Amino acid sequence: MKTFRRGIHPREFKELSKDQAIQALPAPPQVVLPMSQHLGVPCVPTVKKGDAVRKGQVVGEPDPSNPRRFVSAPVHASISGKVVAVEPRPTPLAPSVLCVVVENDGQDAWLDGLPAETDPATLDANSIKARIQAAGIVGMGGAGFPTHVKISPPPEKPIDTLILNAAECEPFLTCDYRLMLERTAEVVEGLLILGKALAVKNVLVGIEANKPDALAALSKAAEGRGVRVEMCKVKYPQGAEKQLIYALTRRVVPAGGLPLEVGVVVQNVATALAVREAVCLGKPLIERVVTVTGDGVGQPSNFLVRLGTPFRALLEAARMHPGVRKVVAGGPMMGIAVGNLDVPVVKGTSGLLVLQEAEMPDWRACISCGRCVDACPMGLMPNEISIACEAKNLEAAAAANLMDCFECGCCTYVCPAKRPIVHWVKWAKAEAAKKKAQQPKQKAG
Repeated sequence: MKTFRRGIHPREFKELSKDQAIQALPAPPQVVLPMSQHLGVPCVPTVKKGDAVRKGQVVGEPDPSNPRRFVSAPVHASISGKVVAVEPRPTPLAPSVLCVVVENDGQDAWLDGLPAETDPATLDANSIKARIQAAGIVGMGGAGFPTHVKISPPPEKPIDTLILNAAECEPFLTCDYRLMLERTAEVVEGLLILGKALAVKNVLVGIEANKPDALAALSKAAEGRGVRVEMCKVKYPQGAEKQLIYALTRRVVPAGGLPLEVGVVVQNVATALAVREAVCLGKPLIERVVTVTGDGVGQPSNFLVRLGTPFRALLEAARMHPGVRKVVAGGPMMGIAVGNLDVPVVKGTSGLLVLQEAEMPDWRACISCGRCVDACPMGLMPNEISIACEAKNLEAAAAANLMDCFECGCCTYVCPAKRPIVHWVKWAKAEAAKKKAQQPKQKAG
């Protein structure tokens, strides 16, 4: 069975929501649409307060004055209605981001002039990429990297392999699993469209062995279409890009490098579906499936939600219990705790984990047991990184390959001293980014 080196086996908790079919949540009275829901250049609003907008209309576009605007993704209205504000608002990822706020008119009227339904066989690679770019599609597994950029590698980096990441290894989350069961043919069609855009020789699907029904469904839908579906061992973080690439191809992405360095592109299940809808139906990315789960809700669910819907609406629909201690955007390993339940669902929101008990354990000094080293899927020394970060020694942390850490949480999970290693890593990376941003100013001064 395909797998990678090291890793851990946390309890999955997927039984809470895996059998809950996707339910469409009603559009909310108001949506908040951040101009930055992706990695790269933020968008600038194309509408102003008082404007009427329709569903599917562009309300934010990459800043035309920014030379790096290609690395961005437009934002579309997820409802029809009136723009009531263009102002900074809190989001799941930042305390203040410029947002377009739209009040629902109840009409749910689509914008006229969206691309017509199309047979993808009639489109060439550039036309496919243009549709994906115009639809605002980004990686929906959490990273949020613009998809059109990912499938446009430089000529000197030829891609021969496309991988569909169907592992969904994060505990609790089942949104991709439900898409694989309920929208199987469309997911596979989206994967094949991506394969055509990249002109690859190999199209692979990596799925963990704990999803036999989804594996069977994908295998049937992909039969005779040049797609190889591979079963992977159930282990965290099987769905991390570099680990999945190694498991399926035995190629090793170099330290500090990207998958394209070894001729591979990896795409998420929800992203593949969004690509199919954009290319075949002309539909921009305005909604996604979100898992709401945990012991803090009475009805764990998988909701189809308009982007910009407040977290509170999802939590109420899942019957959140009173006295909840913590809400996490994402899963328990890589998610981010949120303190404001009115922040909006964005393109990368895969789940909301609601916990009744969330006490922070007391941590202590590293006891040099080496468990974090044994668990780290990147082969790093998390103990050394954490000690350097705790001492605020960024140079030592960098020397221990801080930037190769992708914050999977394996080290924190196994640490008997309960050290908040991932917290320190995030802090150190943020500090390093601040210093880097200040360097040009210092030179200019």
